[in-house]
Amino acid sequence: MELLKLIESIRTPFLDTVIGLITRLGEETVGVVILCAIFWCISKRIAYVIGIAYFLSGLTVQGMKICFRIDRPWVIDPALNPVPSALEYSTGYSFPSGHTQSAAALFGALGAQLKQRAFMAVCFMLPVLVAFSRLYLGVHTLTDVVTSLAISFIIIFITLKVMKSDEICKKRELIISLLMILYAVAVIVVAAILYSNGTIEQNYIADCLKAAGAGIGFATGMFIERVYIDFSVKTKNLLWQAIKFVLGFAGVLAIKEGLKLLIGTSLPADMFRYFLMLLWVTVLYPLIIKRFFALKEQD
Repeated sequence: MELLKLIESIRTPFLDTVIGLITRLGEETVGVVILCAIFWCISKRIAYVIGIAYFLSGLTVQGMKICFRIDRPWVIDPALNPVPSALEYSTGYSFPSGHTQSAAALFGALGAQLKQRAFMAVCFMLPVLVAFSRLYLGVHTLTDVVTSLAISFIIIFITLKVMKSDEICKKRELIISLLMILYAVAVIVVAAILYSNGTIEQNYIADCLKAAGAGIGFATGMFIERVYIDFSVKTKNLLWQAIKFVLGFAGVLAIKEGLKLLIGTSLPADMFRYFLMLLWVTVLYPLIIKRFFALKEQD
């Protein structure tokens, strides 16, 4: 807490704004945009490594949040004053840091697969900046962010070992996907037990169930796409790549935001929305890409 108080003493309105922008690199929307762009337009292998690391570390962090149930710094010590603008996206428990995990898994997994040293350095620097931003904003402790960095980097290392071969093996792909699904189901069960016995309230398990729904959707879609679809990321030119991305991401937004009007925002509905969103990313839209965009290569 003393570190947070020290950082609080050096805050300025300008730094609040700049660091408030940096912390957004750890938000869900950034992760989805980058994952979709890479998966649909650049490299499926790179995207799969990012996705596995991103969702496994996310499930781990969300599961730890509801198991440890550690309050935010300003709740533990009322003398601490977080930056007001950061409170909107600082819901749930404090330990570990979800923003740090998201940035570390996303940029760390990307950087670990790049060959250019400069880009690698930037990718590994960004999670550290996001981690610092959480401390500066007063919404996490040093333990929160360091734990998230460690979890994400360990899972990235394991993922790279498991996904080192580009060869598609149906049995291997099935095992990887089933393990991810079982892990997500285990997190759902833990959340359901803690909620049903009154240990935690509904709003504290919302992010957990969204992560589980997304993880199951990604794992299911990964198996189906790799074994049965195998679309090409290549198109005729950059314009078609841009069109492909815009249309695909419009579908993501339609499911993520538009589906709320049809099925509401209950916990099961939220989990289903995130499941369907990742199924769109990995299966439904790749079928459209294979049917309509791959033809452009033959022109």
